[in-house]
Amino acid sequence: MSFIAGAGSTNVDLLYQNMPKIPEPGEEVFTDKFSLQLGGGLPATLINLGRLGIKTKIATELGSDMFSEFAKNEYEKNNVTPLNLYRGSDIPLNITSAIILKGDRSFVSYGKGTFEPDDRACGEFYNLAKGAKICLMSPGGFTEVYKKLKSEGTITVLDTGWDDGLSFEKYGDLLEIADYYTPNRKEALKITGCSSAEDAVYSLKRYFKNVVVKVDKDGCLGIDENGLFFKKSIDEFVNVDSTGAGDAFLAGFCYGLFYDYSFRDCIAFGNVTGGKAVTKVGALSGYVTEKELIEYKNKYDEV
Repeated sequence: MSFIAGAGSTNVDLLYQNMPKIPEPGEEVFTDKFSLQLGGGLPATLINLGRLGIKTKIATELGSDMFSEFAKNEYEKNNVTPLNLYRGSDIPLNITSAIILKGDRSFVSYGKGTFEPDDRACGEFYNLAKGAKICLMSPGGFTEVYKKLKSEGTITVLDTGWDDGLSFEKYGDLLEIADYYTPNRKEALKITGCSSAEDAVYSLKRYFKNVVVKVDKDGCLGIDENGLFFKKSIDEFVNVDSTGAGDAFLAGFCYGLFYDYSFRDCIAFGNVTGGKAVTKVGALSGYVTEKELIEYKNKYDEV
């Protein structure tokens, strides 16, 4: 069990930075700063893990278009092996143009958001993920694959992301399968129906032995065998753009799980990777090497 696997849609971001304004109909506005990047979500977590030296695999949809070719190259150069589940002729990715203003942003996106796998896709994903030490879970049709992988000894980690319908009733099947769930404060309050992050942490104990809730820029609340605890965020990381922070946190958290660190150490690793992610624009611009990850974690353990 020497790799981490997951399945999800690929997102490509076109980032127009330093924009003076959003153009009105018929106008054209120029900027001197632009970048093309893979966007957030499960792919970003796997790429961050790949950058930390862990072999990762993703089942996703890729086409024959230039954006799919870009995504495939980005996966491979970051230690992620992609399996293409797409059999159509259109562009199967989600493509977002982000107009980034000072203190605000606007988005125009193409795509369907997520994809619903058929039996063939589920079988191909299972074959890819079989033997993984960790499988990253997400909503959308692979529930039976996650269940089978868990029965075979794979650690299952769920990140639902935001959903207006978040509830125990809607996501109960996935929560029952998951070994870990990593919601932020807003998601935790929504899914539990609680009014405080601390109450939400205790409410999630109905499903998990170890609970973590990301409390935004402050850090994380958690519960383990020794009770409730708080892991503070990294003060020296200055927030420039919060895009991809949760995906990056999950990468650090899973790095700890992969190497059998304690639950609290896993959260400490997540605070490093999540904190570093917000220091640059884009989901994958700000990251640490494995050496830097260990150094930051040890430094703040001492504090």
